[in-house]
Amino acid sequence: MRTMQITETVNEGLKRSLKVVVEASELERDFASRLGELGGQVRLKGFRPGKVPVSHLRRIYGKSVMAEVVQKKVDDSTKQALAERQLKPAYSPQIELSKDQAVIDKLMEGKSDLAFTMTFEIVPPIEVKDFGAIEVEKLTVDVNDEHIDRALQQIAAQQRSFEFKADDAPAERGDRVVISFRGKIDGEPFEGGSAEDVPLELGSAQFLPGFEDQLLGAKKGEKRVVNVAFPADYSVSTLAGKPAQFDVDVKSVETAKPTPIDDALAQKLGLETLDAVKTNVKSRIAAEFAQMSGMKLKRDVLDKLDEQYNFDLPQRLVDAEFDQIWSALEREMKQSGKSFADEGTTEEETRKEYQAIANRRVRLGLLLGTVGERAGITITDEEMQRALIERARQFPGQERKVIDYYRKNANALIELRGPIFEQKVVDYIVGQAKVTERKVTREELAKAVEDDQVDGGHYHGPGHDPSAHDHDHHHDHDHDHHHDHDHAHHDHATAGEGEKA
Repeated sequence: MRTMQITETVNEGLKRSLKVVVEASELERDFASRLGELGGQVRLKGFRPGKVPVSHLRRIYGKSVMAEVVQKKVDDSTKQALAERQLKPAYSPQIELSKDQAVIDKLMEGKSDLAFTMTFEIVPPIEVKDFGAIEVEKLTVDVNDEHIDRALQQIAAQQRSFEFKADDAPAERGDRVVISFRGKIDGEPFEGGSAEDVPLELGSAQFLPGFEDQLLGAKKGEKRVVNVAFPADYSVSTLAGKPAQFDVDVKSVETAKPTPIDDALAQKLGLETLDAVKTNVKSRIAAEFAQMSGMKLKRDVLDKLDEQYNFDLPQRLVDAEFDQIWSALEREMKQSGKSFADEGTTEEETRKEYQAIANRRVRLGLLLGTVGERAGITITDEEMQRALIERARQFPGQERKVIDYYRKNANALIELRGPIFEQKVVDYIVGQAKVTERKVTREELAKAVEDDQVDGGHYHGPGHDPSAHDHDHHHDHDHDHHHDHDHAHHDHATAGEGEKA
């Protein structure tokens, strides 16, 4: 005898609404079964283990057990209803039970049926086309001696040591000075404007524009007044565009000792010979070029897919995606103190642009999810472990905390899994597409990648595995802001520089 009835109440486009009714008799059976399990587990004073009367258990635990039974029954019947109707929701259905207290009381007392409504949107039907019709170009770069020599020079520069110059020797570009400074704006000290014994290499552009140039020619023990202005786009809005004056004490002046590029340098790096360093450097550069080439190819493939596919989208997914990127924009604008007019646009125009971005992300996410599911693409435990380790390495000294966080948070793991799935699906598509290779220079490849980032506006790829049962998008667009320990340092890379989000 069937104890669950399903009635479809809404069927409009992708929207679906089902009314589910589970008979009270089924709830009572589950309730009694759970009480029986409980009776064998609880220890109550005055009763031998396993001998607590069911009537006593019902009086003490009845409401909490029925609440547990109802919750499980809602979960189970939701899955059953979707399976029977062969419906694939785009996100977890919204469940609505009666809010009438009298109805709730009767349900908890086991005197009425369980009735609820589940509302959701389904994954749209997607007709996957022949990927063999996609034509893309793959840009490749051969590693040459110039690339290796340049990398070796950078390594040698990082390994160089400094020695004190004579007390009367002036500081030159490339020298390192150790300074203490006290900054003021309108004659008043400001937070983060002072520091002691800070090493600064002149010409490194670590500090505010013009700061280092005004220390050229300074000698040990000299005091200088440096006048600079914070950039108009400085990340701290209260300082942006403000002129500042720094009283600087030069504690010492040091000159760099050139580091020979030889076997001794190799041994400093933990290798035996210079040839071993060159081999290592060549592999690293080749991997860097391959990564850049892959980024460009992936973007081109996604652009082609975006041109070819157009289908109805679950509005809730689009709204969630839009809200996420819009919130990121608002946070950034608040931090920078900028307005839409400062960016040469209006809020209405920007909203329209971001709506298109949200549509694209959801559309491509659903498409890649469908393709991956039909192709049987999965993520192995080994791949997840590698991704987790790579993520942890981004937080030196906190690796164990990061790993524990991801292992204890299922949603975080889904977020980590998404980019792996996305890349595997793109690789699958590339394997069927018509790909032609063209050799370019390092500079040409870098420019192509940079142009993609600019021309593409704010698109960072779906970043989500829509084949997972939870289809809510969890993009990680919040960049980490690593502010320097004082404001004399120029904040080079605030999140989204050159973009609006």
